[in-house]
Amino acid sequence: MKIRNILPSLMLLPIAASLLLGSCDGTPGDDLAAKRSELADYKKQMSALKLKIDALEKELDSLDTGPVIPVVTSVVQPEVFEHYVEVTGKVEADEALDVSPESSGKITRILVREGERVRKGDLLATLNTDILRRSIEEAEISLELARTTYERQKNLWDQHIGSEMQFLQARSNMESLERRVESLRAQLDQARVVAPVAGTLDALYQKEGEMAGPQIPFARIVNVAQLKIYGDISESLLAKVHRGDRVTVDFPALQKQIQAPIALIGNYIDPANRTFRIRMNIQNPDGSIKPNMVAILRVRDYHAAKALVVNSLLVKRDFRGAYLYIAEGADSTQIARKSYVTPGMTNNNRTEILEGLTPGSRVITEGFDQVSDGTQIRL
Repeated sequence: MKIRNILPSLMLLPIAASLLLGSCDGTPGDDLAAKRSELADYKKQMSALKLKIDALEKELDSLDTGPVIPVVTSVVQPEVFEHYVEVTGKVEADEALDVSPESSGKITRILVREGERVRKGDLLATLNTDILRRSIEEAEISLELARTTYERQKNLWDQHIGSEMQFLQARSNMESLERRVESLRAQLDQARVVAPVAGTLDALYQKEGEMAGPQIPFARIVNVAQLKIYGDISESLLAKVHRGDRVTVDFPALQKQIQAPIALIGNYIDPANRTFRIRMNIQNPDGSIKPNMVAILRVRDYHAAKALVVNSLLVKRDFRGAYLYIAEGADSTQIARKSYVTPGMTNNNRTEILEGLTPGSRVITEGFDQVSDGTQIRL
């Protein structure tokens, strides 16, 4: 019971005692001045008692602050804050192509096996060239005769013997046969299947004895030492992504993560999904990364060198906006204070605070859901 609740009873005690004594005395003609003086003394006592009661109540109110809530705080200091967007990338080999012979013919011999490493220019297979070789032999015999005829006609022409037309025809016939022999020898080279690039023979599509030709793929060569990774980025980030920016590339299947700079930014916006393409070139010396493997690209679109950052769970909202609780006061009389803030970007459950928080503030990180503005706390 509050002391003020018994105040009226205490105030009436002197008066009741005075009346009781007067009634018991029963002597008429008592001195009226004495009674008034006695009443004045009682009033003074009552006034002094009321002042003491008020002071005692205030003291009790200041001590009665309710339970003290234990909390954990963290001092906020400026730090580097970055925001990333994640997109799925596509891995492509820098050199991956199907190999076909330049001429048609039956495959007589295959010199390589699937999975084998080949160098640029290595012979992979040969085609049947019997008819072509006979044609070359016939053309070379004709060419030898044409050269002999030309040399004789030239000697005669140098001696001014014979006609110029005979000399010109002999020279033309020889040169025509020379070009024919060169053409046949070039066709002979085209009957050899060679590796146009260095890499791994990923697949053999044909076997010995089958017909090969320019329109029929013979084998597939993949060079995975150098790879390209493509990603489609939202049009809204066009001004925030630049050539040379480093991208974090994560390969979930390998549990591997690498860094690669942006080598190319596309100049075309896809109207279907409003995205543009970026490309990263990476080295793959051990061959662990394969073409068409899933890659997660983390592209940075925001950077702050000195940002005040808190755990996103600490930021609450009410009708006035976003707020969090900070600890104020000395060690013995600390209280929780609601501080309204302006949150910025959020990345990985970390939120940048743009306004409402100063360096060195002690943010309540544990127990914040048990306090309110003005609650007494204990660290």
